[in-house]
Amino acid sequence: MAVSSKTKKRFALATALRGLLMLLGGIYAVIWPMDALAVLVLFGGILLIIDGVLGLWSLTFGGGKSGNYWFDVVANVASLLLGIVILISPFLATIFTVTFLSALVGIAAILVGVMQIVVVVRERESYARIWPVVLSGISYVLLGLVFLIFPLLSASVGMIVGGVLLITFAIGLFGWAWRLYQSSKA
Repeated sequence: MAVSSKTKKRFALATALRGLLMLLGGIYAVIWPMDALAVLVLFGGILLIIDGVLGLWSLTFGGGKSGNYWFDVVANVASLLLGIVILISPFLATIFTVTFLSALVGIAAILVGVMQIVVVVRERESYARIWPVVLSGISYVLLGLVFLIFPLLSASVGMIVGGVLLITFAIGLFGWAWRLYQSSKA
């Protein structure tokens, strides 16, 4: 089935619009990373509220009862309350969320680095050179310490990297939109 040129132009316009929104979001994340992080946390709070309300509605009216009814009620109420707390104080929620997630990433990186070092030293007979793996393990440990000591800076750098990725993807979408537009003219 052939797609009409009018439909291809609409697809090109929709793809270009997606690219424009991603480009704007990426630029915002690169220029104002902490503000972008706060907006991301706010969207997370809104999603938690929607999830809690829909979950409670499903349990009450939707016939969504399971063997874990009270667990589901508590989980949905907790989701709803956490979303409300995030919306009431987005600044504090952002700091606590970022600090918690940075701590988790930092601890995981330290564990991976230590495990690499322990394994390569324990099994050094199996390796021609152990120093690249030891350096990799040390790098993981140092990265983990950076995440633990500077959680907001780490999150800010993460938002900048995410913004650059959004900008890159937006450029790809613009190229795709252009190809769709060109094919609609043929």
